[in-house]
Amino acid sequence: MNLKQLEAFVHVAEGGSFSKAAKALFLTQPTISAHVSSLEKELNARLFIRNTKEVNLSEDGKDLYKYAKQIVELEKNIEERFGTRPDEGKQCITIAASTIPAQYLLPRILIRFREKYPDEQFKIVEADSSEVVVRIVEHMADIGFTGTVLEKKHCKYIPFYKDELAIITPNTEKYQKIRKEGEGSIAWLKKEQLIMREEGSGTRNEAEKQLKTAGVELAHLNVIASIANQETIKKSVEQGVGITILSRLAAAEEEKEGRLLTFPIPGADEGRDINLVYNKNYQLSHSAERFIKVVKEVYLGTQPMQ
Repeated sequence: MNLKQLEAFVHVAEGGSFSKAAKALFLTQPTISAHVSSLEKELNARLFIRNTKEVNLSEDGKDLYKYAKQIVELEKNIEERFGTRPDEGKQCITIAASTIPAQYLLPRILIRFREKYPDEQFKIVEADSSEVVVRIVEHMADIGFTGTVLEKKHCKYIPFYKDELAIITPNTEKYQKIRKEGEGSIAWLKKEQLIMREEGSGTRNEAEKQLKTAGVELAHLNVIASIANQETIKKSVEQGVGITILSRLAAAEEEKEGRLLTFPIPGADEGRDINLVYNKNYQLSHSAERFIKVVKEVYLGTQPMQ
């Protein structure tokens, strides 16, 4: 029996899923299954009751969970106490993030990280998704956050948040009427002036894909501007310059205040993945490893099974 086996067991127990445990521990599902299987053989006990939809603890599993959880928590406490070695000095984590994670997801992570590790330092560079990946590849940043997966050597992507895009318009009678009539079609977009994010933006790339799925080609729309700053885009939309497609997160406050309206894109799934990315060809610092664990706690956290 070893700590990795117990850690895998605890995460499966808390998430009710081998795939969730794999995602939380940044391992493959077969690795998690192997850890649990080895543990069951060593203890000569069946720890989980599996069916096609869920995984539940057996009676033996419930007993083991009480002890294993304590061991995993103790290991975590030891790591937090002795994780930063005196000879390492103070580490500064360089984080590259595209617009949506930088402005709407990172703040929550940073609050938790500062609470747990008040002596750590970090530097944040905001760039478009493609530039974030370049920085990771060239080792100019330790950790990246991006809405686009680019097939680059040595990049490890970990999806941790689902981001939904929406068509965003001014809150005027014209668009209120379109919303009220709501036929589920976005053919009306062809008559509109569209403001898009800049080339290389993950939001723009995903918007093109979702529009195509909905039967609308971006090339057939009247794109009057490409703007990098989404605050400029939102203010332009609010003032009637055109409409846009952005993350719902970006327009949530303005919609709540009645300044903008949002429309779903027909046929869009539950959203695009926002990914944490790092270069697996380089050894992460202890500070960077702790930061990744905090991301996991904040956005991939699970609750113990009853």
